[in-house]
Amino acid sequence: MSEVAIVTDSTADIPQEMIKKYQIRVAPQILIWDNQTYQDGVDIHPREFYQRLQKAKSIPTTSQATPDAFREIFEKQLEEGKKVLAILISDQLSGTIASAVQAKELFPGEPIEIVNSHTAAMAMGFQVIAAARAAQEGANLAECKSIAEQARQHTGVLFAVDTLEFLHRGGRIGGATRLLGTAIHIKPILEIRDGHVEPLEKVRTRKKSLSRLVELVDQRIDGKRPIRMAVLHASAPEQAEETHSQVNGKFETQETFCAEVGPVLGTHVGPGTLGIAYMAGM
Repeated sequence: MSEVAIVTDSTADIPQEMIKKYQIRVAPQILIWDNQTYQDGVDIHPREFYQRLQKAKSIPTTSQATPDAFREIFEKQLEEGKKVLAILISDQLSGTIASAVQAKELFPGEPIEIVNSHTAAMAMGFQVIAAARAAQEGANLAECKSIAEQARQHTGVLFAVDTLEFLHRGGRIGGATRLLGTAIHIKPILEIRDGHVEPLEKVRTRKKSLSRLVELVDQRIDGKRPIRMAVLHASAPEQAEETHSQVNGKFETQETFCAEVGPVLGTHVGPGTLGIAYMAGM
């Protein structure tokens, strides 16, 4: 049995079967909608969220996972004799790491380590899974942390959005502010780089943006092996399956799957977003 408990937050959007397989503990991010508070992935799930968003007159807001949520997770794992490694969303995109640090301070001297993934979604998810696999194979806390930090150098995520409106409203737009005001038919391709959102290209049609997404990921991978990939979508399952087929046809991967973007990330990127997260060379 592993001596290390791997913790992440819900913006990793790791598929449930993998969370169960690798016994990953997830701290839920917070969604606030019409004066109601929801825990991401606990009280509200993707299908329900996107259906409601289509008809909603108000746009939800988000808040980071609370220190108390991390306290509960840390306390339970420590009571079970575990050491704890938390791999969390970039501190430039969320205050989640600050919440985890506050919780850690309640357990002075206890074996708790916190890693900044410098990213989000399944780019973070691949870091988490790499550490969790190592933990299941008997790696200790220092080794798991080192593996997560190594994985950070081998992961990335690129995504195409239908509109920059949601990123702009949520204040997570980063360097893509310079694309605001472009023609409505322009489809921006963005990347989380060095912890924040950066623009890559403007493409004129949705179809071209998705093909270009695959090409850009190929450039990022640059022949590195092995490759793991996740096609991410925000209420765009058919386009995700098409892109998944493209990915499988173009790359020899050890692992590839589709994952739906959860409510908190979906609030910021908006419905129709499609992305590709990868880990290559590790």
